[in-house]
Amino acid sequence: MKALQSEGFYLLLLYFYSIHHTVGSTDGTITMTQFLKDGDNIASRGGSFEMGFFSPGNSKLRHVGMWYKNISVRTVVWVANREAPLTGRSGILKVIEPGLLVLLNGTNSVVWSTNTSRSVQNPIAQLLDSGNLIVKEAVDDNSENFLWQSFDHPTDTLLPGMKLGWNFVTGREVYLSSWQNKEDPAPGDFTYHCDPSGYPQNILNKGSNVVYRSGPWNGLFLVEQQAQESHFYTFGIFSSKTEVYFGYKLTSTVITRLTLNQNGALQRWT
Repeated sequence: MKALQSEGFYLLLLYFYSIHHTVGSTDGTITMTQFLKDGDNIASRGGSFEMGFFSPGNSKLRHVGMWYKNISVRTVVWVANREAPLTGRSGILKVIEPGLLVLLNGTNSVVWSTNTSRSVQNPIAQLLDSGNLIVKEAVDDNSENFLWQSFDHPTDTLLPGMKLGWNFVTGREVYLSSWQNKEDPAPGDFTYHCDPSGYPQNILNKGSNVVYRSGPWNGLFLVEQQAQESHFYTFGIFSSKTEVYFGYKLTSTVITRLTLNQNGALQRWT
């Protein structure tokens, strides 16, 4: 009888664990009690993106990254701990008070963290179907109230809806930076910016040197580029008193991204 009770208790624990794990996998959330461990993944609610731990190329170091869920070849679009890889498979990504998403190593030391200027009562992290990882109050979906978002901290990839440029209110610049190489996502030599001075244009830097200028935006296309008409997306530079940025929006269900590779080449993938 005791053996049956023990077995029943064990199965009950497995049942509750499976529920706990499944919830995190289907709605793309991480909470103060629901963590992301190495070996587990979470997916955005619509199933477009997935996030978890990975080792790039032949490297054995572990990073937290985001990739397309439905592309068979893992295509990473964002990396959290670019400059602080884990050496083992004991990493845990969790939310802590007052509203921070933190990555812990095997000794429970913080190796990477988001930041926030205010606190909330019930913080969660959520992976959206746009590929934006956000930290917010659980019941507040107002984007203006997000504590932190990965769209403000891109790596080498510009996704639809991201803003490459300057927010003059916060003083934040959002720009792309290449990987060091295929096995090391740490920031490399090349960066891609939207320059707001004068007539806004995009520039490619190698270190502090400008190696390419797009030419100013004339309302239809960047002057040094031919008009790139597409049935899949629209793009442009947008300017106001509070911000200047380059971005693009989808006009279809196609998957497309703009990347800056380790050799300084800008590539549009569709």
